[in-house]
Amino acid sequence: MSDIEVISPLPGVFYRQPSPEAPPFVEAGDKVAADTVIGLIEVMKQFSEIFAETSGTITAITIQNGDAVEPGQVLAIIKTDNE
Repeated sequence: MSDIEVISPLPGVFYRQPSPEAPPFVEAGDKVAADTVIGLIEVMKQFSEIFAETSGTITAITIQNGDAVEPGQVLAIIKTDNE
């Protein structure tokens, strides 16, 4: 197993949930698949889904809901299922 960092591909505002009243997409400890949405990044009213891109367990969410992000910034850490 190894740790994989989920990196922001673009600048914008990171959202951990699809709407203010909805629960977060993922929490630390959640199992994820490569196609699991972990958050959204908003750029000029356009929302881009951010995917886990690997299977494993979320060990940390490194950014708070509503925080500005830059390209290359770590959003989450996943401990992979792969050896």
